[in-house]
Amino acid sequence: MKRLTIIFSAVAACLSLSAVVTIAQFRGGGRSRSADRSEYATWELEKGFEKDVFTFARIQYDSSGYARRGRNWDNDYPDCDWNFSIRLKELTSFHVDPNGKVLRLTDPELPDYPFVFMSNVGNMALSDLEVESLREYLLNGGFLMADDFWAPGGWRHVYQEMKRVFPDREPRELEAGHEIFHMVYDLKGVPQVPSIRAWQRGYAFEYWHGDPEGDEGPHFWGYFNDAGHLMAIMCHNNDIGDGWEREGENKDYFEQYSVRVSYPLGINIVTYAMTH
Repeated sequence: MKRLTIIFSAVAACLSLSAVVTIAQFRGGGRSRSADRSEYATWELEKGFEKDVFTFARIQYDSSGYARRGRNWDNDYPDCDWNFSIRLKELTSFHVDPNGKVLRLTDPELPDYPFVFMSNVGNMALSDLEVESLREYLLNGGFLMADDFWAPGGWRHVYQEMKRVFPDREPRELEAGHEIFHMVYDLKGVPQVPSIRAWQRGYAFEYWHGDPEGDEGPHFWGYFNDAGHLMAIMCHNNDIGDGWEREGENKDYFEQYSVRVSYPLGINIVTYAMTH
């Protein structure tokens, strides 16, 4: 797995959480019904170094059951991906591709992307070939962030799919002291981000997400390689990506969740992925 060493320096680690509040000003304007790339910031990549940048890579996958006619992979897309790429460039010294990338786990270009993101994975259905590819990708140094799945039932499904990937490995729940919560930004406790709709309507997590078992707490499940390095983080009872996607819809939500949790945690995770 290729590491792009020129895209990161210690400058990023000097940013405090207060810097996010100062720099990441509320943009407003709301979410477009149909995302228009011209409404989002863009920039030119240095000629000759177009591939020596961080690219937010999203995995396209199939879904089982009733889940949006088999499509859950594009939840929060593309606003989520574009906004995070913009903020990563603004708040760190990463050189960033403004457009991101969508690919399947079986894409031959997968090893070119050290970090991949999956959203709304509570009904993901991986083929045997995708399972094999994901295992190889992670064991060769790639990193997976899976976000936006809820309730014990959602975790059981994700656990079962990941058990196909790693039959001989068990996930470990990350405690508040794990370095990924303190890598660049020092987060307090185990963070949680509700979807903006649940937050606006004041629903409890278990009600909004149909959880009869009442587990509304945040959980971060980690899969580790033989050297003890985290290679996959599963963000359970969380919608980190909504803090990226929805940042322009509500100033209070932006300040409470986008600024204080979603962007700091996302930057921590990407920094961990690129430096371990």
